[in-house]
Amino acid sequence: MPVEIPTHLTPELVPLSWLLGTWRGDGRLGQGLADDEHIRMEVSFSQDGLPFLRYEAQSWLIDAEGSVLRPLTRELGFWSLVRDQSDADVGPGMRAAEIVPALKSADEVEALRNESGGFDITATIAHPGGISELYYGTIKGAVIELATDLVMRGKQSKEYTAATRLYGLVNGNLFFRWDVQEGGELKPHASAALSKIADAPGPDGLGSGAPDSESGHDDAAGPSDS
Repeated sequence: MPVEIPTHLTPELVPLSWLLGTWRGDGRLGQGLADDEHIRMEVSFSQDGLPFLRYEAQSWLIDAEGSVLRPLTRELGFWSLVRDQSDADVGPGMRAAEIVPALKSADEVEALRNESGGFDITATIAHPGGISELYYGTIKGAVIELATDLVMRGKQSKEYTAATRLYGLVNGNLFFRWDVQEGGELKPHASAALSKIADAPGPDGLGSGAPDSESGHDDAAGPSDS
């Protein structure tokens, strides 16, 4: 399935552009065995002209027939290519960046390719309960592999020391796997297959396409069972 690249993207987001939009689907906790619980996930990637993607995810516990039982959790974060920082980057805080992007052409982005032919990326993801993750990894084509470099835990957080995530685009669907280490070795935590239900809005707030009719839902009640 061809990936349409929005014309308004800053050049360094092109390798990540196939993530843009809202994705929804069902999966399982743990190894996906008969007794493992069923989940529904909705994941959104968007951008506002700056050199990173905004990431939002929410999940619900569902029964074997797909009916929503209750909300599970949410995640918020930012994803970007790994490169040297410059005056074109915002911060610290609200210090404004230069208008001209750090990477102005496809050739400058291509120069960032790693030895495997992909790009090094980073993702920062925050969770309820006082946990924030800093991931580093790679994106090569439509496959992303991430591993935590740091897990920050607050006083009220549960034990959690490391994680890996795998994302892949197969036949237009986004496949996801998350392994978590809670003091011992990494173990399967969750996996799901997600279908795109809406395109991402551009930096002006306008999307390049209308969402599917099933995409509207009340967050408190959970997503459509369809």
